[in-house]
Amino acid sequence: MKVEKLVEIIGSDFYTGVPDSQLKALCNFLMDKYGIEPKHHIIAANEGNCTALAAGYYLATGKVPVVYMQNSGEGNIINPVASLLNDKVYAIPVIFIIGWRGEPGIHDEPQHIYQGEVTVKLLDDMGIESFIIGSETTDEEVDAKMEEFRKILATGKDVAFVIRKGALTNEPTVEYKNDNKMIREEIIQHIVAASGENPIVSTTGKASRELFETREANNQSHKYDFLTVGSMGHSSSIALGVALNKPETRVWCIDGDGAVLMHMGSMAVLGSNKPKNLIHVVINNGAHETVGGMPTVASDIDIVAIAKACGYPYAVSVDSFEALDAELESAKHRNALSLIEVKCSIGARENLGRPTTTALENKQNFMDYLRTL
Repeated sequence: MKVEKLVEIIGSDFYTGVPDSQLKALCNFLMDKYGIEPKHHIIAANEGNCTALAAGYYLATGKVPVVYMQNSGEGNIINPVASLLNDKVYAIPVIFIIGWRGEPGIHDEPQHIYQGEVTVKLLDDMGIESFIIGSETTDEEVDAKMEEFRKILATGKDVAFVIRKGALTNEPTVEYKNDNKMIREEIIQHIVAASGENPIVSTTGKASRELFETREANNQSHKYDFLTVGSMGHSSSIALGVALNKPETRVWCIDGDGAVLMHMGSMAVLGSNKPKNLIHVVINNGAHETVGGMPTVASDIDIVAIAKACGYPYAVSVDSFEALDAELESAKHRNALSLIEVKCSIGARENLGRPTTTALENKQNFMDYLRTL
């Protein structure tokens, strides 16, 4: 189905969401048509944020908004759907467009398998009627379903289109770039060199893939690393849990700007606890690069100031390898919670691999290593 036809059939003039590679055609269409234009399109911090933003749009206009997301975001919408949108509460109608990662029978990464199995069931449990769009779904079928959906929306209930892999086509070409020079994989190589045999917790997406590839290239063990392949936004909290319980071991967290934004409250908890042995590195390219490159708001905010306001004793931003190496070395000897923001370019090599060990193997090897520290 051509993406512009889906947008035409839905007929909404306001979209908010968190980008998803399965919805790349829609994301690029919205960026091509609107860019980031607050009256028509906002990329939010997380899916619950999107849902509340959509509710505000409805309250102000009386018109039905659209929230788009990967199915991993269903967990983030449960609370606002149940306690804000639900017809037993405020009866606020919203159209959800959900990329179906991990669909049963379709090969996908381990973090998507269970989420894929329960995607439609979760919608059913939340009282959200859904319709699945695949590559064979016709415009007429979607049009007919949207007519049914309009009657449901008029009662204050919510609906969802669940998008299978390859279902949306005809995406426009959109170039995502910034002026930063540092390459993320090289940044990770410098972190690995500085961290030695210290444990590292890395965020979801290409950062963890590049960390795995770096260990492979160095002929190093993967036991030092916990690769947070899912749970976007939670790697720093995982690292905090490790650091608090291994106080004599320096712990590193490799984070991303999109992940930091998704659950920024974790920085306040980190700053309040002030683990002296934790180094929080935020690689900021201002983009949701792993799922296509759409922008985050991280280029417009001061992450260093936020960290300091949250109680981090030390926070700094760097944009060169010389400055990065100096800060990594200083952080190792500071004995205080430290944040290093690294300004990064958008892009990764096309032949970037994926971890060849399973998530369970990664967990067990990491735990076994922590027991020796």
